[in-house]
Amino acid sequence: MNYRHSFHAGNSADVVKHGLLIALVRALQQKQGALTLIDTHAGCGLYDLQGDQAQRTGESAQGVVRAFADHNPLLDDYRAAVNAVNGAADVGAAPRLYPGSPRILAQLLRPQDGLILNEKHPEDIRALRSAMRGTAAAVHQRDAYEFWLAMLPTRTPRGVVLVDPPYEQTDERARVADTLAAAHRKWAHGVTVIWFPLKDRATHVRWKDRLRRLGIPKFLAVEHWLYDADQPDIYNGAGLFIVNPPYAFTQALPPLLEALRAALAPEGHRGVIAADWLNT
Repeated sequence: MNYRHSFHAGNSADVVKHGLLIALVRALQQKQGALTLIDTHAGCGLYDLQGDQAQRTGESAQGVVRAFADHNPLLDDYRAAVNAVNGAADVGAAPRLYPGSPRILAQLLRPQDGLILNEKHPEDIRALRSAMRGTAAAVHQRDAYEFWLAMLPTRTPRGVVLVDPPYEQTDERARVADTLAAAHRKWAHGVTVIWFPLKDRATHVRWKDRLRRLGIPKFLAVEHWLYDADQPDIYNGAGLFIVNPPYAFTQALPPLLEALRAALAPEGHRGVIAADWLNT
């Protein structure tokens, strides 16, 4: 599956990913200690939803546009993060610009926190550097998996690593699993967030089994299935694996997940979004 960010900006997967990422970082920031936030596959950082690549798929209509049409206050933090890159005049309107994870993470930084970004794609790294100009982010252009391990352990006692691959390569899941195992040996207490698309349920079950065999405790799987029955050969949803999610985050998760499910349910479908521990 090819999942280059610019073609899918603001879709339902982004709404879930960014809604949960904001809640996760905010939960960690209930403690004053500094955080290092790391994004291994940062993409362009900022996307024009009326640009050619986003318009070619039109996926934002089923994602951020639905989230903006919904009035559940549990989505207010997500909507505020999107509004922040669109200007006060556009508040309440369907957004023109969509912030990728780097711009969202930059908004969440406190003075004591740090942000380190990585993107290997030559076009995207140029866009990322432009999008992050004026922020405190450090930007790298390296192999994502080498970069992931090189950044660990973080300089601050606490940190979050976001791993958001395009899943273009057939061995992408294997590289994620192998690097996660090595990263956990170096940084067992750290928080790691791994995004994944859901297309083939059998493939996903096999990958979950592989990750389960790593024996990592406190390993949460959040899965968002858009349709009431699997749709063959198309995108069926997405989710996050989260290692060491903080207690404040997991306690507040059920109502947030329900708010996301309700806002993003396609016409004629209820959909399912659920969180389960891999190793219990």
